This record gives sequence, structure tokens and C-alpha cells, in this order.
Amino acid sequence: MSIRAENLVWRIGKKTIIDGVSLEVKPGLMLGLLGPNGSGKTSLLRLLAGLKRPQAGRITLDGQDLKGIDRRQIARRVAFVEQHATTNASLKVVDVVKLGRFPHRSMFSGWTLADDAAVAEALERAGMTQKRNDPWQSLSGGERQRTHIARALAQAPQELILDEPTNHLDIQHQISLMRLISSLSITSIIALHDLNHAAMFCDQLIIMQEGRVVTVGTPEEVMTEDLLKTVFRVDGRIEASPYHARPHIHFMR
Repeated sequence: MSIRAENLVWRIGKKTIIDGVSLEVKPGLMLGLLGPNGSGKTSLLRLLAGLKRPQAGRITLDGQDLKGIDRRQIARRVAFVEQHATTNASLKVVDVVKLGRFPHRSMFSGWTLADDAAVAEALERAGMTQKRNDPWQSLSGGERQRTHIARALAQAPQELILDEPTNHLDIQHQISLMRLISSLSITSIIALHDLNHAAMFCDQLIIMQEGRVVTVGTPEEVMTEDLLKTVFRVDGRIEASPYHARPHIHFMR
């Protein structure tokens, strides 16, 4: 197993945001997290990344309780790409990616050839090698997202958690980014709004509503017309895509 959550509960004051959520992510697979706004997706991702602690339930990495793992150790294992990640505008692309090496270095250790190699590989995998010396403010939205993913990859994670990374990107960059993430040979958990992107790229889906898990399964199992209507409040027809083996949703006017 990779990441496992058991009966998670997380509240803000008296309001329950995550209510009894359990899940398991198998190594090497891409898990899509879907649900309407306010369903608890971002909060769940932050719990899984160890950035927040649940009031009840537990999260384990390969059977070890996350509460018993040092924060630096978690950062060596799990990388989190936030939806609205901020970066100092004066930095170059390569400097942003170098930040991903901090969990692997002690306070007094110098920069090493291994760090250089990890950064170069991360830039290559994210398709940003040619932009390595470009200033941050000169990048497009898609390039900035790829840079954040490169920084996460420089951590050498076994699990990659992403919160709606395609938001505010044009369709070309959305598809390009999803292809990049799905090509990575690591476990990934990704919150998405686009149901067709989730069906096309994810191995497994979890549908959330009001802090609870509605259903779990493959895109073929999960995507139903009844689910579209009851959870997402839209009418749609599930069709076989002419371009890939996954289901495609045709939304009705």
C-alpha cells in the first residue's frame, strides 16, 4: 500500500469539513478527487500531505502512522503542489526548483552534485529545461504550473499530491499538464474540476460531497448519469470516447 486514510474527521470550530473519510491509494496509480465546491477536497489533500492533523481517524504511509513521522521525513516522501502556490518573483526557474531539495539537506550541508542531478532531472521531466534560467515573472500560467511540479519532483517523492493544478489554464496547457502528471511513475492524488479530464487520465476516482465519500472506483464504474445529476447537479450522457478507452461525458443543454 501507499497512502491510507481511515475514518478521517476534521472540523473548523463546530463545522465538520471532513466527515468519516476512508481511502487507499495503491502505489503507482493516479487517483482523481472530484466533488462540487465545498465538498472538502482541498482539506482532505492537506490532511493526506501532513499539513493538517485530523481530529479523528488516522493516515498511514506504508502502514506507519503519519503522526509519528517527522515533518522533514514526510517532505522527503510526499510532495504537495498547492492550487495557489506563491513564488518570489525575482527568482529564476532553476532557483524555484532548487527549493524542492531542502528536505534532503541539513542546515550545514552544502549543495552537492546529487542536488544538481535531481534538479536537472526534475526540469527535464517537467519539460522546463529550456526555461531553467528564465525569470519567474516571464512565465506563462502553464509554465509556472510545470515549474511548481518540477520543484515537487526535485523532492524525489514517492507520492505527489496536487490541488486543481489545471485551474485558470487554457485547454492546451490543461491537457499537456494532465499528460505530464499521468506519465510520472509515482503515486499521485489530484483534485480536479473537469470530469472528462478525470475520466481520461485517472486510474481511480473518489467522488466527495459535503465532506463525505459518495463513491469510489474506476472511471467506468463511477461515471454514471445518475451521479452527474445527484452530486454535480448537471444532466449528461455517458458515451464511449472515439479517442480513448475511457468514458466521455456529453453535457446536455
